[in-house]
Amino acid sequence: MSRKYFPKAWFALVSSAIILLSFSACGSSGAGPVNYSDGTYSGRSSNFDEDENGNGAGYGEVSIKIENNKITECTFRMYNLDGTLKDDSYGADLSRENRLKAQKAVQSADKYAAAVIGKGSAEDIDVISGATISCQEFKEAVGDALKKAAKPAE
Repeated sequence: MSRKYFPKAWFALVSSAIILLSFSACGSSGAGPVNYSDGTYSGRSSNFDEDENGNGAGYGEVSIKIENNKITECTFRMYNLDGTLKDDSYGADLSRENRLKAQKAVQSADKYAAAVIGKGSAEDIDVISGATISCQEFKEAVGDALKKAAKPAE
């Protein structure tokens, strides 16, 4: 594995493990579907330092509303490590190619949030090309929120 590819591969591996652990922690005694309490819950991904080009550092936060075991509302926002929101100006100081990638990531936030509506998890959300880090942050943040919403085993 090349040194250039290693940070992405490491991030994907660690993120996948965290997501799987988050979802398994939501379950009851290992059998049957997870049940969630109705309400609004927030979740946060872990910090992502940066890709091999020094881009993408930050984290994601979601707010989800649960009704009848389904996500009925969702917002997803991405932040720089200093806590500033990644918005329309995100990537303005980068090369044209990297600025376009940065903006594609920002634009993916609403698409990911819309894709999870009506579902009980973010497991089967498709990755938007060019917004892979954002997807991992989204799935991890949703997993964190669902962990908080999980009903205790009876």
